[in-house]
Order: sequence, then structure tokens, then C-alpha cells
Amino acid sequence: MANSERPRVVVAQRDQVEWRTINLDSLLPADHSARVIWKVVERLDLSAFYAKINARGEQAGRPATDPKILLALWLYATTDGVGSGRELERLCTEADAYRWLCGSVAMNYHTLNDFRVEHGDLLDQLLVQVLAALTHQGLVTLERVAHDGMRVRADAGAASFRKEPTLVEHQQAARAQVIHLKQMLTNDPGAKQRLQEAARLRAAEARLAQIERALEEMPKVIEVKRRNRPRKGKKASPPRVSTTDPESRVMKMPDGGFRPAFNVQLATDTDSRVIVGVRITNLGSDLPQLTPMLDDIERRTKKLPGEYLVDGGFANLAAITDADARGVTIYAPPMQPTKPRAEGARRKHPDTPAAAQWRRRMERRDSAQIYKLRAATAETVNADLRRWRTLDRFAVRGLAKARSQVLLNVLAYNIRRWDALAAA
Repeated sequence: MANSERPRVVVAQRDQVEWRTINLDSLLPADHSARVIWKVVERLDLSAFYAKINARGEQAGRPATDPKILLALWLYATTDGVGSGRELERLCTEADAYRWLCGSVAMNYHTLNDFRVEHGDLLDQLLVQVLAALTHQGLVTLERVAHDGMRVRADAGAASFRKEPTLVEHQQAARAQVIHLKQMLTNDPGAKQRLQEAARLRAAEARLAQIERALEEMPKVIEVKRRNRPRKGKKASPPRVSTTDPESRVMKMPDGGFRPAFNVQLATDTDSRVIVGVRITNLGSDLPQLTPMLDDIERRTKKLPGEYLVDGGFANLAAITDADARGVTIYAPPMQPTKPRAEGARRKHPDTPAAAQWRRRMERRDSAQIYKLRAATAETVNADLRRWRTLDRFAVRGLAKARSQVLLNVLAYNIRRWDALAAA
């Protein structure tokens, strides 16, 4: 028998005034990752960041946002896979961990984005500080280091790449537009119209600057094309430069396609899985990257690795000889020639004693076991940053800004590893 009485439910009351008491510090558990990042940030020397602040003493103007908060926000956002300044601004008002890091300090995406791209050299210094602390505690030994590169999609469309004649045409058209807008801005008596024309002039000048920057990059692209001549029977494509991100280059990606990208190089300590070397370049080849990365590791840690694991794309006789002279043992599979060498035929470039020793080393069974650590370390760390952090695609343009984003990723990753190693 059906019940004819009206059902009794609790209904929403959205016009009710409520008084709430919130203690930000009670929102997060004691072992929350945001607290871990804040604890490390407090230990870092940020004096160089504070030295750039113009708000001083009783001078007029609003106080600057504490660099400690901005750094902690970006480090935590990176570990959380957030790479957008607008998204980070939203989370600072809606998510407890971000609200805790802000500590009731208001955020806007302009401040957040500016901080991310304007302090590349200072972020590099912070990475040196973190590695120095890890080395001092014995958590990083550099006995064995694995090095690998990954191509990260640039923030430029494939259709933005233009040949030199097209860039010159666009440059002439952009200059003519700038001259026309400046003349209109001078002659127009209407205030509102002047504001609109001023905005158009700024956009036109920015467009002209991008085209001129692309033309400056063209000789570099032509030189790379000249060195990397195509095989016989293949026609070389004409050099092109992007008007959106002139420093990006079209590279072959892991899926076999070709897209605008930057080449990010990372070196990782195999025992601790801490990243000890970072470089970013717009060269698509890994061949010249071995020696510069050893220089970078030595600059950051004041020492060189004992054993160095790279894939065959990094192995060249000059780099192997240089590493041997510096006391670094290279483990890399020798590249096989595309055509079988005739019996008794000599190599085009004879081996140095260090290169000959490297070839004999790689024939041993124990070397194969050591070399397996490269994929288990470097490739998994790179995949972690690409898949779960923000290195699947750059949110910024230009090598300098892309370097800042990479350094934030590496700092955030190393801080999490520091916490894990200390706990263990």
C-alpha cells in the first residue's frame, strides 16, 4: 500500500548567515607534502630574491609578495601537475594545500607567471644549494650517473614556421603597419580613439619584434642544416623559423612525428635517483651533449661522476676521450655502422686509446648489467616529469623561460626525493 504522506527531507538553505572559524594550520596533516616543500624552502638562502624587491622602508607603494610563498606555490603546483598560472591562482582560493601555502596572502596569475620566468639564474643557484645539502648528508654520492634526454613540445604551432623570404615580407608589412599606426595616433584628436590605436600599435610592435627575432634565428638554422646534410636521394627541406617561438626547433618526437620542441637533458644519480645535471637546448641531436652535461654536473656538485651511463646516441670519440682524461668511466653501446665494414678495412676515425678501452669494456658481461641501470634510472625519471608533472609541454616561450620551467620541475622532484631519502 502506497504511503500518501508527503516525504520529509532536509532542504538546502543558501541564504542563511553563518559564522565560521578557520585555522589554516589545522587544514593539513603534519606529513602533508606542502609542509615538506615549505620546510625545505625555509632552509634555502633566498637573499638574492629579496635583493630584487624595490619596496623598501617607508617608501610609497604596496609591499611585494614574499618570494618564499611564490617559490613554494610553484614547487608544490609542479609536484601536483599544475603548470598554468591562472589555474594556480584559482587553487589558491579553493584548495586547502594552496591556501595554507599562501597564508591569507592574495595571489594573481600575473605575479605568479612573472615569478616563474624572471628568476632562471636564481632557480639554478637554488638547485646547487639543494644538491650541496644532499651531498653533505651523504644521500648523493655520484658513484654512478645515468644521462638521458627528452624532447618536450614547445608552445608554438607547426604552422608558425616560415621561410626567410616570407619572414622578410611579413617584416616589411609589420613595419609599414607600425608607421601607419604611429601617424594615426599622432593626428587623431579623440581620446578614446587614441587609446584604441595605442593598443593596436603595441600589438603591431610586438608582432614586428617577433618577426625580427625569427630572422635573427634564421642563420643558426641554416648553419645546422648545412652541417646535417641529408642522405643521398633525399631532398633537404628549406630552413624555417617560428614566428611564435623563434628559438624552438622542429624535432622528431617519441611517437615518430615532427613537432616544435626543446631538447631537455637530465643526469640522475642511480643510487639516490636525484637529478644532478640539467641542460636545455634547441639542438635535436644528443651527440654533442655528453661533455657539456659533465661540465654542468661538476659546476653544481664540485665533483665528477665515477661511472657515466648514456645511450649510443651520445657516444662520440672526442667526448669519450675527454671523459676518460677527467677520470669518468663511460658506459655506452657502440653504434653499429649502417653498412657492414669490409674485412680488414680501417675505421674512418681511428680509435683513441680511451675509445678502444671503452669498446673492450662494453664487451664484458658485467658492463651489460651496469648499463641496464641507465634505462631503470634516467628514463623512468624523465617519464615521471613528463607524465605526472608539467614537462609534457612547455607553458612558456623561449629558451630562457623554458629553462626556468625545467628548473622548477627538477627542484620540486629533488625536494620530494630528499624527503623520501631522509625518511628511509
